[in-house]
Amino acid sequence: MSGYPRISSRYPNPAAARWIQDGASDVSGRARRTGEIFVTVCRLVAAVVAAVVVAGCGSARAAGPHTITLTLVRHAQSTGNASGLIDTSTPGPELTSEGWCQATLAAGQLSSNHYDGIYASTMIRTQETATPTAQALGEPVSVLPGLREIEAGQYEGQPESIAKANLAVPTTRWLQGDRSARIPGSLDGNEFDARFDEAVRHIYDSGEQNPVAFSHGGAIMLWVLMNVHNPDRSLLTNKPLPNMGRVVVTGNPSDGWTLTEWDADPPPC
Repeated sequence: MSGYPRISSRYPNPAAARWIQDGASDVSGRARRTGEIFVTVCRLVAAVVAAVVVAGCGSARAAGPHTITLTLVRHAQSTGNASGLIDTSTPGPELTSEGWCQATLAAGQLSSNHYDGIYASTMIRTQETATPTAQALGEPVSVLPGLREIEAGQYEGQPESIAKANLAVPTTRWLQGDRSARIPGSLDGNEFDARFDEAVRHIYDSGEQNPVAFSHGGAIMLWVLMNVHNPDRSLLTNKPLPNMGRVVVTGNPSDGWTLTEWDADPPPC
């Protein structure tokens, strides 16, 4: 092996060693700069994404509340209606056979409106009234306590002709702006309005655009006339809602509601 020069692992030439060292330093410097550029780019991308998200949220807020169409339907004839006595108890009386006929026939007309949400009060008669329409649309019925009838208080069980005259005294004051007026043994106008408002807010927050809620004559008429921008108080006496009567309002809880339809036609049976 003496004929071959021995190759050392070290560089005997100091200039070559410095060249290698300088090259390594340059590579290391470029790597650091590349890493810094990468981090900077990532931060810029993150900032852009954040700006887009904030802008999107701002646009959503700027868009404001959306408008829905809410249909309120009075229940079909109940055994309480047939008896001629006031019954505002919960869960209350069921539908009569005539009431079932009304609900079934009305379902054909109601389902043609393609409601995307169906609601009823905690009272049996509204849930039974909603059933044929729900079956026709393949939608479930959601129960909301705030949709229930106004409790008659001390007038419970009285003949309707007497009870309605007594109930008209405080409820007329509600429509005149005195919501502190109280039905003896029951609630005042503020309590009723807040209860029904809560149910309507729940419906609105569901995101549905065209829901229907099955409720009660007194509750529907009074809430609508207490809350729409264009109330016609004469409707309460001139066109009271019969069984299966309906009212349609458009709007939202923030901007308020507009009355667009008041259907007081007789029920189909």
